[in-house]
Amino acid sequence: MRSGVCCLSIDPKHRLFLTIDQGGHASRAFVFDAQGAVLAKASCTIKTDRPLPYWVEHDAEDLIASIQEAINQAVSQLGKNQDRLYAAGLATQRASIVCWNRFTGEALSKVLSWQDRRAADWMEALTLDSSDLHRRTGLFPSAHYGASKLRWCLEHLPAVQTALQNGTLLMGPLAGFIIARLTEEGQSYADPANASRTLLWDILTENWDNLLLKRFKIPITALPLCVPSRHAFGHIVLSKNRIPLTLVTGDQSASLFHEGQPKRNAVYINLGTGGFLQGLQKQPIKSERLLSSVVLCEKKERVYALEGTINGAGSALAWFSGQYQVDKWFESAEDWLGKTLAPPLFINAVGGLASPYWIPRLSSQFIGDGDLTSRFTAVIESILFLIQVNLDEMRKVIEAPSELILSGGLSAIDGLSQRLSNLSGISVNRSEASEATARGLAFLLTKPDSAWTAGLKTRRFFPEDDQGLRSRYARWQQEMKKAIEQER
Repeated sequence: MRSGVCCLSIDPKHRLFLTIDQGGHASRAFVFDAQGAVLAKASCTIKTDRPLPYWVEHDAEDLIASIQEAINQAVSQLGKNQDRLYAAGLATQRASIVCWNRFTGEALSKVLSWQDRRAADWMEALTLDSSDLHRRTGLFPSAHYGASKLRWCLEHLPAVQTALQNGTLLMGPLAGFIIARLTEEGQSYADPANASRTLLWDILTENWDNLLLKRFKIPITALPLCVPSRHAFGHIVLSKNRIPLTLVTGDQSASLFHEGQPKRNAVYINLGTGGFLQGLQKQPIKSERLLSSVVLCEKKERVYALEGTINGAGSALAWFSGQYQVDKWFESAEDWLGKTLAPPLFINAVGGLASPYWIPRLSSQFIGDGDLTSRFTAVIESILFLIQVNLDEMRKVIEAPSELILSGGLSAIDGLSQRLSNLSGISVNRSEASEATARGLAFLLTKPDSAWTAGLKTRRFFPEDDQGLRSRYARWQQEMKKAIEQER
């Protein structure tokens, strides 16, 4: 019982929904009403450690504490309206993994971020049939995905090895660990969007793949139970309420729904630490160099996406900030972009090259001279060039989109949005709604009518002639090809 009142007794118009967005820099909690308005929100930062090259991790216990604090802060803002909380949803970074004790929930490892590539050498030495792997999982071999990181934990962490021997080990997507720690029941589950980023989950059977488990030497007994995106995951217990956790998915999957039901003739681009391009499909589509991703799996509905991924989006600007000790680049971005007419080129391999290249290691470098502002512009343009090369790849297997729908922190830079429209030749519709992931979660929880999008502000950018930008893109493609050939 929840405070002696069944949640079903709450008038649908008065229901409130808790959304939890666990990201690379912070854990955020929001409360939405049934029409999509934010009634409360809170954010708690998390620390990211990089103890060695290619290692990117978070303290698992601190991460859980940050989520709990964000929830408590957001819910406390509701006052007496806490009793109107009807359901909760969770979204996490899809390829982040962790190991934990199946009975106590105690973390046995750090959270290995999706950015982590510590097992890249092991992954490269593993002989894999890339085509077969793509057919089964929709992915390509990459140390960014969970399998090699899980294997690393089994080989290097004594606590994980002991737990495996004792039968107390659970390991897998970060979402499974969070579910176990946040809910009263303490059970662990693997939702499709997060399970699919392990390289161990079959996109057609919607379950762990025995052949891949054997190939990566991951024991199925240590993995959470696979369930649909919408499931009875348990109850989040607050002082006065037991809130059912009914939806779990990936951050990029949820962001597709931030304006309501996604359009199938658009490509959605979310630019945060990484960049993600998604075009919705009714079934998995095979591409030689792009991902086929699961977005949502419910009893009566399946949503997939043809996806391109960029590792060096916000992370590339963080790299630039560290290289040149520029802390407030965001405040200067518009001015710098406006002043720079002929920037150098930047080979953006920050975090390794994802689609459509799939090169785990490549040296980032500027080609051509330039001052601080022109080099900043070169980094921004490199993000656009990586987007464009993925759009070019998409057009090989699907129709050209009628519009690009842009979201994420970097999208707030007008110069970036306009240049993207100029380069692609497609109108860019930028959502002014912040927190696309949390808003998308709320939409999926409520499944409301068209009133959901009422008052949602957007800004549209139309293509302008920019021969200089297109010329730099052509030269960038040539330089990227040279850099890759030299690496090989």
